Amino acid sequence: MATVKMMNGLETAVVMAQKNTETRAFVTFLAGNGDYVKGVVGLAKGLRKAKSRYPLVVATLPDVPEEHRRILVSQGCIVREIEPVYPPENQTRFAMAYYVINYSKLRIWEFVEFDKMIYLDGDIQDFLNMYFRDIYKPIPPIYNLVLAMLWRHPENIELDKVKVVHYCAAGSKPWRYTGKEENMERDDIRMLVKKWWDIYNDESLDYKPEDTKVTLLKGALTEPGKALLKLAPSAA
Repeated sequence: MATVKMMNGLETAVVMAQKNTETRAFVTFLAGNGDYVKGVVGLAKGLRKAKSRYPLVVATLPDVPEEHRRILVSQGCIVREIEPVYPPENQTRFAMAYYVINYSKLRIWEFVEFDKMIYLDGDIQDFLNMYFRDIYKPIPPIYNLVLAMLWRHPENIELDKVKVVHYCAAGSKPWRYTGKEENMERDDIRMLVKKWWDIYNDESLDYKPEDTKVTLLKGALTEPGKALLKLAPSAA
């Protein structure tokens, strides 16, 4: 039996499942007190727009402020604090602080309570590939559109079929977008930034506890013999 208490105190979900029942989730990473929390909120709402039945786990470093954690919880995220991972000193002498922080993403492999996880931040993709090059399979651009592909390899992109956009080009973060950086004046970039803001500002995509009840109940009823779900009010 596994018990999960929502951090916002709204409810406690008690799931009794067989040992072979798979637990799946999406996962992302957050560090510091900057504005990247907006990106995680946009990701959570985007997953709801896509009608995902799996939660978003946010691996956070200790320096993420409580205010940002509360924002994430209010959007239905599971916040998991992790301890930093520091690379060997001889690999950090000329490295930017951002890349040093990214070593901490290796902690995600400690989330052993999940059978399957999908990491949705591609900034560290090459870093992880270096360690897992013999066991990973690259995904096509339709599920991981790196914006630079639009002008570097446009022949490989069918923009109308893209499912996942990675806003990693300089100046492309929607919550910082000005359109002044190189390539950011393109019509396709402006369109993708607008789509992100449309999702971010869509109040119908905000987390609603009652939606969780329905999703979990459907999951239990549609997989007979795998799980028995009980929902109890929070003691908080």
